[in-house]
Amino acid sequence: MFERPAVGQGAVIVHIGFGNDEYAEADREFRELVRSADADVLAHIGGSRRVPDPRYFIGGGKVDEVAAAVTEHGAELVVFNHDLSPSQERNLEKRLQARVLDRAGLILDIFARRARSHEGKLQVELAQLQHLATRLVRGWSHLERQKGGIGLRGPGESQLETDRRLLNDRIKMLRDRLDKVLARRDQGRASRRRARTPVVSLVGYTNAGKSTLFNRLTGEDIYSADQLFATLDPTLRRMDVPVGEPLILADTVGFIRDLPHELVAAFRATLEETREADVLVHVIDVADKERRAHAREVNAVLEEIGASEVPQLEVFNKIDQVPGEQPRVEYDAHGKPVRVYVSAATGEGLDALRHALAAFCHPDTIAGTLRLPPAAGWLRAQLFELGVVSGEDYDTAGNVLLSVTLSQADLERITAQAGLSVDAVLVERRPVHIDATGMAETGIE
Repeated sequence: MFERPAVGQGAVIVHIGFGNDEYAEADREFRELVRSADADVLAHIGGSRRVPDPRYFIGGGKVDEVAAAVTEHGAELVVFNHDLSPSQERNLEKRLQARVLDRAGLILDIFARRARSHEGKLQVELAQLQHLATRLVRGWSHLERQKGGIGLRGPGESQLETDRRLLNDRIKMLRDRLDKVLARRDQGRASRRRARTPVVSLVGYTNAGKSTLFNRLTGEDIYSADQLFATLDPTLRRMDVPVGEPLILADTVGFIRDLPHELVAAFRATLEETREADVLVHVIDVADKERRAHAREVNAVLEEIGASEVPQLEVFNKIDQVPGEQPRVEYDAHGKPVRVYVSAATGEGLDALRHALAAFCHPDTIAGTLRLPPAAGWLRAQLFELGVVSGEDYDTAGNVLLSVTLSQADLERITAQAGLSVDAVLVERRPVHIDATGMAETGIE
């Protein structure tokens, strides 16, 4: 029986095409995944097949090629960019005499490296154990160390049965702990709903720049890097917007093609923030040639977790990497912002994004002209203090004409404090548009 090595970073990587036109992109992403796991790639084995082999996933000749590479380079690990069945994984390990890891196992390993919070570690461990549950063989001897000593194993119970029982006990305990985490998150969401605080959730393909954008918008300094799954733990912070009350911005785990189902299930508490959000900011890497395919992958996961109906604002990030690309806002037929072009790295277009989010989360925003009598000096001062005035003029009667953009609630509040009504001072209402600098423009079709 082959005993799996406890450690080893030297890897032979295997990627087989099955008539997929996206082979090159999938291979590039696979290499990025391996790099993110800090593996040392010693050899790359490619090829194509019509269908997977039921015994080894790859054909016998290709197995010999992989075995030769393992022997030549002294590799301890063989990584497949495919999901292997438990039997295929065991058969390959016996034949190659090296540890075999499939795509799901590789992503789980990366998640285990990245998790920092208590909740994140619980979620990753649960996903790992669920993946491991179908792969218990004698080579998985690390579970033996979790036994409590003499008397733990029942009469006639094999090592495999002991490991499986310990595994199931651990999975149950992790689920119970995560249920408590979910209950706490539900309480937090209930508090935000009572306070009527809108929640904006950042979603997108991994490495699209979500964490960098989150830091720019909130002034935080959470970890971000040019690698897949740089951050895992959910982060919620307050974000000020030009119009209306502040928002809550949530940074979530990045998505990827063929995301293991164990992860989707284990991260339900984190992904719940996405499903319960008022707006999803779908961050897309505009410099990525595969951005359309990646956007489809993200939308597929959103549909899987029940978040496909949440309104989306698309944010095309990294415009600084595309020659000639400029910050701008695009609108639908009703004048609602649907797409914003920004650079989180340089800050270009972020003011426009803040205004667009304000328009999404505060749909009662008013853009128009107020006519204030000369005696309403206090009201005029309050509007300037709020920073909602974009222009000032006077009519022949000496009334002040102010071009403003603010929420209906704010206008009702301050006009009531001045002893006036909205109907008495609002003389013109215009559609709100936002230019690339974030200034609210009105009356632009």
